[in-house]
Amino acid sequence: MKKVGRHLFVPEYEKNYAYKDSPLAIGEGQTISQPYIVALMTEMLELKSTEKVLEIGTGSGYQSAILAEIVDSVFTIEIKESLANKASKLHKRLGYNNIYIKVGDGYKGWPEHAPFDGIIVTCAPTHVPQPLIEQLAEGGRMVIPVGKEDNQELFLFKKTNGKLEKIKTVPVKFVPMINPEGKLY
Repeated sequence: MKKVGRHLFVPEYEKNYAYKDSPLAIGEGQTISQPYIVALMTEMLELKSTEKVLEIGTGSGYQSAILAEIVDSVFTIEIKESLANKASKLHKRLGYNNIYIKVGDGYKGWPEHAPFDGIIVTCAPTHVPQPLIEQLAEGGRMVIPVGKEDNQELFLFKKTNGKLEKIKTVPVKFVPMINPEGKLY
């Protein structure tokens, strides 16, 4: 995390707070997660340098950049086109050639590039999306906040014999996962 300057991923008006351990607004009703949660979720994935990760919710691109420092490739999906474009430009400017961004519905994942060794979801659906379960490689790990806005848990799942095994939970608060029409999943 020391390699990736969080101040580069927040709007100008939030720069003074970039290293505070709290979420910050990034526009479009979205937030950049607090550094503690970024570190926790990344650590929970137990990533190796040869692995491929799917991120749902690109946002400012901060989590993608952290992941790109660790793994071979990061595929990230953002539903808000303006955020995806900003993150893509910033990633290119910073020299990240192993991050691939798509504007789209994260609930559906990115089947063309599956299976993924790790899946990290930075917005909260009310249930674990079946397409993400299907796109997780055997032995793969998924970190995902699940629940309604006022009652969410961060789950770590491991796919073993085609089934998800719940490993650990922590209470959290994330923006909700939405579909292209803005409705909650």
